Amino acid sequence: MIDWLRDEYQAPAIEIDGQSIPVAVRRHARAKRLTMRLAPDGSEVRITLPTWGRTLDAVAFAHARSEWIAAQLAKVPRRVAVSDGEHIAYRGSPMRIAWDAGAGRKVLAEGDVLRVGGPEDGLQGRVRRWLEGEALRLCADDLAFYCQRGNLPRPDLRLSRAQRRWGSCSGNNRSGRCIRINWRLVMAPDHVRRSVVAHEVAHLVHFDHSPAFHALLGDLFEGELAAADGWLKREGRSLYAAFG
Repeated sequence: MIDWLRDEYQAPAIEIDGQSIPVAVRRHARAKRLTMRLAPDGSEVRITLPTWGRTLDAVAFAHARSEWIAAQLAKVPRRVAVSDGEHIAYRGSPMRIAWDAGAGRKVLAEGDVLRVGGPEDGLQGRVRRWLEGEALRLCADDLAFYCQRGNLPRPDLRLSRAQRRWGSCSGNNRSGRCIRINWRLVMAPDHVRRSVVAHEVAHLVHFDHSPAFHALLGDLFEGELAAADGWLKREGRSLYAAFG
């Protein structure tokens, strides 16, 4: 059963099979129609509408597509607890977390085991910071490789915590370019992460998705782009299972 829950003090939400899902409404000056997506972790339904749109329009829009929302919720991966004995992905392979309160706080990777010390209540944060550090290291190497291959100056690199985009390229030659890569890609197989970095490097030359852009990307990336893109479409949501 699906019902809308609204009152003057509460943001709209949709209830699906006993689960109340908040509906986040965002107005955008360039939006010409209503669009809807589910947060990768299933925490909310996000609707973008033109500035003149009404919240009631968004509510009706989501209500009419409640079956789609339910289907998308069913695809959300099971939440993974970052705790002793659980597994997290690193470069496409599972690593078992081995927590020892008496050990040092520095996270150590030993084969397929990730050894973590320190207080238990900070375990998730320490593991996340280790993954982000690895993401920065690996993406920096990727960026250097593709910029050298394309004979391009290396831009600044930053990690992103975006909920939707895997990478972005911003700035210009005068102000300086910056490439941002979603840190969660450190959990994906190497060829998937590298394809995203190569994609953003190609944007340093072509700030669009024209045939010239795709031709350059094909020259830069050494793997199969279709395979990397397919993995992200099928498995991308799983990268949000542990850290949201």
